[in-house]
Amino acid sequence: MYRLDPRYAPAPGTVLTAGWQAVAAQLPPGPAIVAVEGPPTADWATIAARLTAECPAPVRTLDIRTHYAPPAEVRRRTMSPADTADPYYCRLAENPLDDLFDQLPRTSRLLGDALLLIVYGPGASLVAHDVLWYADLPKRYAESAVIAGAGGNLGLPGERAELKRLFYVDWPMLDRHRDAIADRLDGWLDVQDPGHPVFLDGDGLRTCCADLARRPLRTRPFFNSTPWGGHWGQRELGFNPGGRNTALGYELIAPEAGILIGHGPDTQAEVPFQLLCVLHPEQVLGPEAHARFGTSFPIRFDYLDTVGGGNLSVHCHPKEPYMRERFGWAYTQHETYYMTLGSPDTRVFLGLREDADLDLFRKEIEEAANDGVPMDPEDHVLTFPAEQGRLFMIPAGTPHASGAGHLVLEISATPYLYSLRFYDWLRPDADGKPRQLPYEHGLANLETERRGDAVARDLVQEPRVLRRGDGWHEELLGALDEMFYEVRRHTLDAGAAVDEHTRGRFHVLNVVAGEGIVVETAAGDRHALAYAETLTVPAAVGAYRLVAPRGPAKVVKALVREPDGS
Repeated sequence: MYRLDPRYAPAPGTVLTAGWQAVAAQLPPGPAIVAVEGPPTADWATIAARLTAECPAPVRTLDIRTHYAPPAEVRRRTMSPADTADPYYCRLAENPLDDLFDQLPRTSRLLGDALLLIVYGPGASLVAHDVLWYADLPKRYAESAVIAGAGGNLGLPGERAELKRLFYVDWPMLDRHRDAIADRLDGWLDVQDPGHPVFLDGDGLRTCCADLARRPLRTRPFFNSTPWGGHWGQRELGFNPGGRNTALGYELIAPEAGILIGHGPDTQAEVPFQLLCVLHPEQVLGPEAHARFGTSFPIRFDYLDTVGGGNLSVHCHPKEPYMRERFGWAYTQHETYYMTLGSPDTRVFLGLREDADLDLFRKEIEEAANDGVPMDPEDHVLTFPAEQGRLFMIPAGTPHASGAGHLVLEISATPYLYSLRFYDWLRPDADGKPRQLPYEHGLANLETERRGDAVARDLVQEPRVLRRGDGWHEELLGALDEMFYEVRRHTLDAGAAVDEHTRGRFHVLNVVAGEGIVVETAAGDRHALAYAETLTVPAAVGAYRLVAPRGPAKVVKALVREPDGS
């Protein structure tokens, strides 16, 4: 059965405790300066008040946000004029967190006759301190808060928050800073429930990460809602049953993915999957992928749920030079669609028609965006039957969209914040306003060379059997020279088992049909994987086995290709 809360027991010796009284008991006896770092979305007033109230020692507090540079200066430092002028996107910020400040306070002067000085808020770790904690809220909370008109942007407390700054300025700056201090954290504080925090000690956090970096694991799944979303995730998995829909399912989107460490819902801490990649990059990614991608986990798995929903927008993603030079990602967003649920009667939009008129395409896009004139994308973009089990290759620049009535397992490169929409069916957003259409970016990246028959030949490939065994076979579903990863599929009869090996490359698995499988490693780890679940197999796992104990199963696997394309 699909797990909404895959959870892993803490390593022996880990301090894992919950509730403000228990958390405050982890503070040092003093005299000491405690820095509590974290994102702006955290409830900093509650954190400071509860730590102060529960601590028996005399405590002073300092809100580091009162020392930020003036808002206009923060904006000037963190976003270029060109990025400010672009209503949709900007380059990923490369600023250090120091850029939020003109001058940092000297905390030694503020301790006075108190035993503890608690400095809190984004940037707290930059002041001199004796103990360092990180109070975290997963990114999904920040996005929801900004959409709801709450929350705030980094360095701009009290101002109405913007999603553009959140995605392209706040998150890159916060992630880079968190990653830089991960190896010296004394405590991790999960504050998803401000009335019931969960504390994980720093050494325990790093021990847990070291353990998880060497065995198969699942990240916590999550679905969000969009205007095109369907209802499969609600009906079949139990996500957000009272919500509008379940559109984008976060199975493994590394920059936002979390891992649950704990004993149960009341005593579990969610830590970023990214910490495993930062602290143990070769074990997780493998030496070659680490050399190519640094600590960025380069493949993501997510769901596009349009079952009972609508068509996605017709869009493309930036080609690599544009992604690197304009937006700041070192690699680009190649994608594939695997049709977990589909039918010959539904469709996928993919690639330009042979006779596509680019001038007319632009004219109709502009009329739709500016004047609300409907267009028919099929006049310019090919469609293909969305048969269940089919894989569609979508290299950067290719116009594409999932049609309605599908559950798409999107197996993609990790960059995920640059969808360059051409047309969105004149559909309003949740606030009733027209959805953003950054079509100029899209047209600047449109792949115009691969058209017509070449689209069908290259991007809708027939499966090729790679190897067979007793009751199983493995197929290559899709690979292209321009894409750095490939997608394969194992088909297992009931009771069959197939031996695998990472060979220094991580694997990502998803059960796309059947009753599920069990993954057994040479080190003795066992991990059940149900239908629709995604599992990361770190490169350090080495030899492992897929077993189908309860019935036939199909398992999709993605991996980074070797430099020679193998």
